[in-house]
Amino acid sequence: MKKLAVVALGGNALLRGDQVGTIEEQEKNTKDTLENLIYLIEEGYGLVIGHGNGPQVGNILMRNDAGEEMYNIPQMPLDICVADSQGGIGYMIERMLRIVLQEHNIEKDVVTLVTQVVVDKDDPAFQNPTKRVGKIYTKEQADKLHETKGWIFKDSPKMKDGFRRVVASPEPLEVFNTKSIEELARRGTIVIAVGGGGVPVYIDENKHVRPLEAVIDKDKASSLLATKIKADEFYILTDVPYVFIDYNQPNERKIEFLNKADADKYMDEGKFGEGSMAPKIKAALNFVENGGLKSVITEATKLSDKSYGTKITLEYED
Repeated sequence: MKKLAVVALGGNALLRGDQVGTIEEQEKNTKDTLENLIYLIEEGYGLVIGHGNGPQVGNILMRNDAGEEMYNIPQMPLDICVADSQGGIGYMIERMLRIVLQEHNIEKDVVTLVTQVVVDKDDPAFQNPTKRVGKIYTKEQADKLHETKGWIFKDSPKMKDGFRRVVASPEPLEVFNTKSIEELARRGTIVIAVGGGGVPVYIDENKHVRPLEAVIDKDKASSLLATKIKADEFYILTDVPYVFIDYNQPNERKIEFLNKADADKYMDEGKFGEGSMAPKIKAALNFVENGGLKSVITEATKLSDKSYGTKITLEYED
């Protein structure tokens, strides 16, 4: 392929915030989102798709809890749950994409890879876990689980006197099978990879692959993958058509073009939401700083309209 693009699908691409999460809802959302990627395929891009898994892996963890409480079924660790979500979501994306391709008379192979991503087991994030996962517990339940399983809990903003398990979100360092992913994508196969940020693993002193109880930011993992496969462009699809500074404030302003100097300045000033837009900006910057031509952050339905989306490059001319 002449051009290669990595597209990171945001959570709302699969499940909207006001939905309960039935398979019918998720399939429709996924198909509607994938329809917008036909533009890239028709433009001649090789395509790699990453995706989030927040609601889905949370549901898997709650099924773990229910199985243990009601039927004494042993709980599976977080890495297995992330891998489960990769397989299930990847299958759904692959199946919906095949339908969309058929409707556009496009013949392409589509493959889903359960992807492991290497992190540092001594990453500082493990000293301060912040990523909430799973269901809400009472204090008594949380204390018992901390004692028996070593889980760490923080209070939940969604429920007074409620607590949720928190895990680390370390920096991704390496993505397994990047050579194969690049070769497949450049031959025209659409590859679904680094789902949910990938399964976090580390390499021990014997060069063995070991799992970690953590989750990886899917935009960071997709950005790293885009760099490693020498993609030309990196797209982050979210629920807004542009990046805004001072979002939802009276002085809110959309940003159509963003270079590194301005992005760093706005970051230092706290203009981007730390738990929402800031990680996406950092992921986009990482890509262009490491050789990528352009990153775009936009809403899925605006992807084919080049007048929409925030374009992020190292430099730009006014």
